[in-house]
Amino acid sequence: VQLQASGGGLVQPGGSLRLSCAASGRTFSDYTMGWFRQAPGKEREFVAAISWSGGSTYYADSVKGRFTISRDNAKNTVYLQMNSLKPEDTAVYYCAARPRGTGWGTLSYDYDYWGQGTQVTVSS
Repeated sequence: VQLQASGGGLVQPGGSLRLSCAASGRTFSDYTMGWFRQAPGKEREFVAAISWSGGSTYYADSVKGRFTISRDNAKNTVYLQMNSLKPEDTAVYYCAARPRGTGWGTLSYDYDYWGQGTQVTVSS
């Protein structure tokens, strides 16, 4: 499956952004989808994941209550709504896919397919 992330940009602390990730090439609903991020000089870290149906979600503690992951299987797209953004949320954000039925997966190597990343910068 091919993944294309978009929606990043520069936002002030406390602001919001919505990232999108469009999938193509395979049946989108066959995959659990995740978002990861990587800040300069740091390892890539898990942000959120959503089940194939959208019925279940899982978040890193650092974003719980501020970020919301969702998906639209008719549009082959997964979203990450980010509210109350903080400077420490600054990173390149990546979407990723893993076959459904294999658990959440919170490590990079749990996912088979990756998008190209979109930069999010939170700064005043």
